[in-house]
Amino acid sequence: MKRTGEEDALKELVKRSNLIGSDRSVCNWGGGNTSTKTQTIDHLGREIDVLWVKSSGSDLAEATNENFTALRLQEILPLLERDVMTDDEMVAYLANCMVDAKHPRSSIETLLHAFLPFTHVDHTHPDSIISLCCSENGRTLARDMFGDRAVWVPYIRPGFELSKTIGIAVRNNPQCEMVLMEKHGLITWGNTSEECYANTIRIIEEAATHIEARIDENSVFGGVKYPTLPVTEREDIASEILPVVRGLVSELNDAILTYDASDDFLQFVNSADALELSQVGAACPDHLVHTKRTPLYIQWDPSTKDVPLLKERLQQGLEKYVEDYQKYYESYIQLDVPMHDPFPRIILIPGIGVIGTGKNKKMANVAVDLYHRAVAVMKGATTLGNFVSLNEQESFGVEYWPLELYKLSMAAPEKELARKVAYITGGAGGIGSATATKMAAQGAHVVIADLNVESAANLAMKLNEDYGEGTAVAVFLDVTDENKVIESFKKAVLNFGGVDLFVSNAGLASSSAFIDTTLDDWNRNINVLGTGYFLTSREAFRIMVTQGQGGSIIFVTSKNAVYAGKNAAAYSSAKAVETHLARCLAVEGGPYGIRVNSVLPDAVLQGSKIWDTTWRSERARSYGVEPDQLEEYYRKRTLLDVNISPQDIAEGILFFASPRSAKTTGCMLTIDGGVAAAFPR
Repeated sequence: MKRTGEEDALKELVKRSNLIGSDRSVCNWGGGNTSTKTQTIDHLGREIDVLWVKSSGSDLAEATNENFTALRLQEILPLLERDVMTDDEMVAYLANCMVDAKHPRSSIETLLHAFLPFTHVDHTHPDSIISLCCSENGRTLARDMFGDRAVWVPYIRPGFELSKTIGIAVRNNPQCEMVLMEKHGLITWGNTSEECYANTIRIIEEAATHIEARIDENSVFGGVKYPTLPVTEREDIASEILPVVRGLVSELNDAILTYDASDDFLQFVNSADALELSQVGAACPDHLVHTKRTPLYIQWDPSTKDVPLLKERLQQGLEKYVEDYQKYYESYIQLDVPMHDPFPRIILIPGIGVIGTGKNKKMANVAVDLYHRAVAVMKGATTLGNFVSLNEQESFGVEYWPLELYKLSMAAPEKELARKVAYITGGAGGIGSATATKMAAQGAHVVIADLNVESAANLAMKLNEDYGEGTAVAVFLDVTDENKVIESFKKAVLNFGGVDLFVSNAGLASSSAFIDTTLDDWNRNINVLGTGYFLTSREAFRIMVTQGQGGSIIFVTSKNAVYAGKNAAAYSSAKAVETHLARCLAVEGGPYGIRVNSVLPDAVLQGSKIWDTTWRSERARSYGVEPDQLEEYYRKRTLLDVNISPQDIAEGILFFASPRSAKTTGCMLTIDGGVAAAFPR
């Protein structure tokens, strides 16, 4: 049990870590580490010195008490006298030093924190400092900038040797205020947590001010080579090429994409030196882990607006990138470790911007966020001199380092719909929201398309809170308006890169005797339930064909699609159109691996906006019951004596969306409790 003093020290450490991590120009996602030294009472009642340090694989911005590990400091300090220690020996030794075996594995750089004779230590990867540390003449510049306040350490991969080198260097230079790690980052310290944080920020700002005073925006990255296309034009082109990219990079595993056309990216991709600079290498090990050593740069002149040529260059570029990555892997691999997927994490396109790839939206965003940092570093480094980076062998040593591979092994197993993008029409309604929630729970990224965009946005917000930022996005959709349909799919593509699962669910209903059915009634049903299903499924189909990775289309039709519902000729006819359209799509989709199936619900009253309209009273009148008796009426007419909920329909949709139905297409699944008159035949 921690004492008050120890609890306060840990609380201060978490607070400082969150502050540092909140600014990505100071600390990368998942990177950097912090520590504090304090005292605790061990299991024998003795007061001992302990080191609290960030755990491996955690992120400072999101860190809590559970992301820090306590180690017995007096057992670690003697390691400074050792000559050598392998990574495996270091990890095993530190495991034996843990105060609580239930704590997570400590940071890769734990020894660095232990060997520094300061109560509080920060290790960060600030843009300004890495600009200096990745400058060809960085050591000289550092001496001019900081004098003997800084100790410069040549690049050494994190571990025992680097930690010992830093520990001895600081002891030999008691006047120093910081350690500058070549091609890596910064180490600072303080007697209190507040002092440590203040020192970290002060030194970073000192370097940033020095660099900013020397930047000439007209000559950054060699000046402008290509024009930036207007927003509408570049987004139109991006929405056309993203499914192409997604299909190519999903050859081994599906990927989620992030498209970013921020000003700093456009300045870089449009510059004269972008091709050369982008291939120098990652700015630091933490960038490399998430962006790979280099991005893919597409040589294309945006002023031509030649999209077919751009698609051709993308395909050629991706094929060459994979070929080069395989050679890179084969040249340096010495362990029994399978090759990571060989596709780029970052793609640079002049005039258009940057595309990031990842196993989910969060990781695609991380790659893009880190490349923002890389661009800032290259801007700073080229202002100071020439940008340099880890060489191929050093890069491979980080990418396939067992201690980095351990971080990857900590990831939770992927769920059934992981890496998939689902687009749901009527996504904010009863069936739509139940489907969106179940799909998000199974790892899908969800586009909630609805006429009521406010309700869709509220649902997206909840799904992002429950299942992680980037899980869901809301888009406005009027299924009867072709331009609105096309625009909504464009937004879906710009958000996630494409669509794998399409659920056509938007609907309405009307009931009247046939002779009382107006032309407006008829057209409204056909427009929403017939034309609406046609327009939306056509756009989804086009995207799936472009991606070339198959897909699943699920129509939510009705019992009335196969049963002549009383006083519902317009509704039932439109539902029959949906069901037959699904069969036609199944025939055309087969060669592309696109499955098309239908779910046929009946009487889903719970949470349904349709049943909140005159449809309820109209249907009750048709069956000769009161509106509040309708639910019981529907239950009693089923063979199973049950009512149907939105969650029941969502389960059927989930089945057709999942690999469990991989060999099923053209199928109609009734979820109606058993209505004999509506048995498909």
